[in-house]
Amino acid sequence: MVTETKTAYDVEGANMKETSDISGPVPGAEIDRTRERALVWKQDIRIIPLAAAIYLLCYLDRSNIGNAKVLNSSTHNDLLETTKMTTYQYTIALMVFLIAYALFEVPSNYFLKKLRPSRWIAFLMMSWGAITIGLGGAKSYATVTVIRFLLGVFEAGLFPGLVYYLTFWYRTNERSIRVAAILASATLAGAFGGAIAYGVGHMNMTSGLEGWRWLFILEGIPSLVSCVFVFFFLPDYPETAKWLSIEEKELAAQRLIDEGSKGGGRSLTWAEAKTTICEWRLWIHYVIYFGISVPFSSLSLFAPSIVAGLGYEDLEAQLMTVPPYAAAYVVTLLVSWSADHFNARALHSAVFATIGAIGFLASALLSPTNYSSRYGCLIVACCGAFSCIPPLLGWLSSNLHSTAAVGLAIALNISWGAPGQIVGVWIYKANEAKKGYPTGHYTNFAMLLMVALGCVGMRLYYAWRNRRGGAGDGLDFKY
Repeated sequence: MVTETKTAYDVEGANMKETSDISGPVPGAEIDRTRERALVWKQDIRIIPLAAAIYLLCYLDRSNIGNAKVLNSSTHNDLLETTKMTTYQYTIALMVFLIAYALFEVPSNYFLKKLRPSRWIAFLMMSWGAITIGLGGAKSYATVTVIRFLLGVFEAGLFPGLVYYLTFWYRTNERSIRVAAILASATLAGAFGGAIAYGVGHMNMTSGLEGWRWLFILEGIPSLVSCVFVFFFLPDYPETAKWLSIEEKELAAQRLIDEGSKGGGRSLTWAEAKTTICEWRLWIHYVIYFGISVPFSSLSLFAPSIVAGLGYEDLEAQLMTVPPYAAAYVVTLLVSWSADHFNARALHSAVFATIGAIGFLASALLSPTNYSSRYGCLIVACCGAFSCIPPLLGWLSSNLHSTAAVGLAIALNISWGAPGQIVGVWIYKANEAKKGYPTGHYTNFAMLLMVALGCVGMRLYYAWRNRRGGAGDGLDFKY
């Protein structure tokens, strides 16, 4: 192995120093695949379960307001009755969260790199955990709305931050399945959320507090406590990981020399930022992500209401939200593994967006009283809508010109999802409950169809560009 002097972080990651005892990555050097697999597995064990658990807690705290809306409604102790909110005001409270989410995603990714991932993510967790607990004390529409805005501010940076964070550790063709493992924890949170709400509903008026207040309090505490573990145990970068040997650090650097972000790498320049912002093909990716964000948001926030419209009531409705999310969890992992294995992310996203679209279309066309069939369609729709998201994110990050621009592009992409999520909060109208929510189902059908067509169109475009010599600067488009 060739040894060379390189700039590296010291073990604390705080100062830069010159060291000659670490072998620097040598372009074109042969990599021992057995050692590489062992290294990736070691990273997976340390990073992925912790990152998935963090996102599970985040998603639980952002989506539990959907459970609170219908929890103990049969005794008039639900969120809306207690705070005297109308369904229109409730929708506004959902929307302000997403406005904050869109505004603070890009700056949050900047601070993740500036302050180190472990510190920044721990700070975000502490903040959103405390805010969620505070939501349990809300007594009016105004208070709920302000607290939801603050929750959006501090949750905004987590998902784009985690996707960006993976670029420090993994190659392009390794990211989709790992993004899926993290994103799938959202579906797991949806399943847990329904089960937890079912249990917490039996605590209604314990110590004089309604069940929905206990829901916010009990689900905010784990985030608040877990931030301490994240601060100390979430590794920042391969070059600063104490649990990697010198040889493993060398191998980690060698693996990512051409397609990963570096903890000690230079910051994004204005020229790179301008190129990233102005590149039209990336905006097609953003529009596609806008499309998938509509069903993602609406299912996250209205699944309990949709299930309640299928003949289930109150606590039973909470429990019946578990199977659709549990099925989506399994399907999301399988689809993402397959997308990485066959290196066909666009095709996988297109196919499963189409499957989700069919589920929503069937839900809209079936009779409102055909409860069993419509419940089955909800499961199909959830599986299709959730499973096509990780390949979309992996597809975007594999088609960027420079690793320095990855953080900006990912944040812009997910920020464009926020307007889509805002659309999602309006489409399931309370006055359509007895009709089976046709507006919501038709809208989600149209959005997923757009996603499928967009993926196919961009795949054909990238294939055409590759035949003509790629991007003209050495970039081979992936699809």
